[in-house]
Amino acid sequence: MNYKQTLDYLYSRLPAYHRIGKAAYKADLNTTVALDEYFGHPHRKFRSIHIAGTNGKGSVSHMLASVLQTAGLKTGLYTSPHLKEFRERIRIDGEMIPEKYVVRFVEENRKIIEQLQPSFFELTVAMAFEYFASMETEIAVIETGLGGRLDSTNIITPLISVITNIGHDHMDLLGDTLEKVAYEKAGIIKPGVPVIVGETQTETANVIENAALRNRSELVFADKFCTCIADPFNNNSDFRNFYVSFPGRKEPLVISSPLAGDYQTRNIPVVISACLKLSGIYPELQNEEIIAKGIADVVKNSGFAGRWQIISRQPLIICDTGHNKEGIEYITRQLAEIKKGRKHLIIGFVKDKDLDSILPLFPPEAKYYFTKPSVMRGLDENILKETGRKYGLKGEAFPTVEDALNCARKHAEKEDTIFIGGSTFIVADIL
Repeated sequence: MNYKQTLDYLYSRLPAYHRIGKAAYKADLNTTVALDEYFGHPHRKFRSIHIAGTNGKGSVSHMLASVLQTAGLKTGLYTSPHLKEFRERIRIDGEMIPEKYVVRFVEENRKIIEQLQPSFFELTVAMAFEYFASMETEIAVIETGLGGRLDSTNIITPLISVITNIGHDHMDLLGDTLEKVAYEKAGIIKPGVPVIVGETQTETANVIENAALRNRSELVFADKFCTCIADPFNNNSDFRNFYVSFPGRKEPLVISSPLAGDYQTRNIPVVISACLKLSGIYPELQNEEIIAKGIADVVKNSGFAGRWQIISRQPLIICDTGHNKEGIEYITRQLAEIKKGRKHLIIGFVKDKDLDSILPLFPPEAKYYFTKPSVMRGLDENILKETGRKYGLKGEAFPTVEDALNCARKHAEKEDTIFIGGSTFIVADIL
């Protein structure tokens, strides 16, 4: 098989959540454990950091990996889903896993794949762990796929566990309250392993505190340890300054980041808290210049994309993968801060999203271009248009994101803003 044939085999043979949704979800670790035993427990051959959370885990994972890489450590990074190319999920020092490795891995292990029938995610986790071990990775940043307790990544015992926050997403699988979701996310906490939590939330703090107590794990709430503010968003700049205050510093640490979303004021303290906790093992992480440079170089070092990403400036075109209630709240607040011109919003969602909680967050005065992501789970653009009308969102429906963007460009003046989002897959279709 060549690389394309290999991916076609994986997609046709294995249920993939990013393609078919919850039908691909397995609420146990049996297959993961069987795969791990088959490959000889590769995750035990490298150190790791485990990251879960409803929002922010992608940003935190990439920033943290970039800092570790800047510190001179051979750093693996496992994330999901990918935007354009499957190999984005598995990187070492920012370089994607080679096509040849993917092909060879599948060919050599086809018998066990067909015997165990893993999900797409279960197999890619095994592939990542085997790759990191074979390449003698020093440390790997491992992002959960969904939840935590029963996530395929949860066989690792990391140096630290990170929970960015708890929000309203995948509640049909993780539980119908934030407390239940928190219980699943807190499932990554391991005995004696320190845990960093990004946000202190009234509904979920006790759940996480109890899990840490049961495991005798040190617990740090990053938003209590650090405070972070940012300069106003400037769409003419490729970087935005963030000012982080924490114990031991008289003046705030200034971090210039290419990730300009307001929500990064929540994510950067998590990265700094994690680095300082890890500095007992890696003293170079006490160097604030390394931390600042690692965050500044996150796009260059990791290929990170789709987070308040500026595509064009006249008119201003921004895309963002935020796709749940909390993520959309941040996006719409930041859009409201852009005072010039009119807003043109290109939005699309997958079928399982709670539109009744998300659509009211969008400004009714904007012009809308309703569209559909090019995945099986994509919500029909005409259904979205009719649902949007209930909340005063007016516009036309387009079968593809490209069609929607072409129309928006025709209608937008130079001082206007075009936003593209609502789903990771909508952003993937445009990048």
